[in-house]
Amino acid sequence: MARILDGKATAAEVRAEVAQEVRKLGEDGLAVRLDVILVGEDPASVTYVRNKEKDCSEVGIESRVHRFSEGATQKELEEIVERLNEDEAVSGFFMQLPIPDHLDSQALISRIRPDKDVDGLNPESAGRLSMGLPALMPCTPHGVIQILRRADLPMEGREAVVLGRSNLVGKPMAQLLLRENATVTICHSRTTDLADVASRADILIVALGRREMVGADYVKDGAVVVDVGIHRRDEGGLVGDVRFDEVEGKASAITPVPGGVGPMTRAMLLHNTLQAAHGRGE
Repeated sequence: MARILDGKATAAEVRAEVAQEVRKLGEDGLAVRLDVILVGEDPASVTYVRNKEKDCSEVGIESRVHRFSEGATQKELEEIVERLNEDEAVSGFFMQLPIPDHLDSQALISRIRPDKDVDGLNPESAGRLSMGLPALMPCTPHGVIQILRRADLPMEGREAVVLGRSNLVGKPMAQLLLRENATVTICHSRTTDLADVASRADILIVALGRREMVGADYVKDGAVVVDVGIHRRDEGGLVGDVRFDEVEGKASAITPVPGGVGPMTRAMLLHNTLQAAHGRGE
């Protein structure tokens, strides 16, 4: 049976490290603060922001939420972004996505100063990441790297396959694996013989956004499988992009859903906020 990679326990380690550093900064008179821009009342977004506030409280980071109605204008949001950019009390901030369709999210994210871009989604942040320069990294792929590192699972020289090419996960995931000296293939909806390519991987990262799509035929014997997907079952409970019960017997290590990558995404946001307070990327 595969080793279960416990994202909850790993996230707890990260939070403890952040809390210790936040205390040290506090002793030097420096407060750490994370701000969030929330537009509308999307239930998932409201819950996510509430959880992030709870996480901040746990580690001693101040948190503030700037709430806007569903009908907020692009100009209103541009103004709050610029205000938070210039506010020295704000260590870092992000815009909770998705936002209503009448707004241009990429234009707004592009206005966030890279040194305060705790989501790592500003085009300059992405460019620095691809060049191997210090940058605040997208939280989910960085969380995946931390799971692998802290589980002592080597990446150097391994063949890694990333299923999915989103700006949020797939593309930065490939860049971070390259930094770890893995040999990286990135796949997408136009990839021919997807299962065949995936089954070559020593490390398989699944971020397709398609519920339980990946079964045993995608997985090489002894591969490490990281499931980034999360979906709600009609009958209740959560599942990922991977058919866990089918793959567990073939993989050497696997992340569960829930309790795998999700907790790490939240923990790495705290890590990024701390890095922003220090005034540096990774």
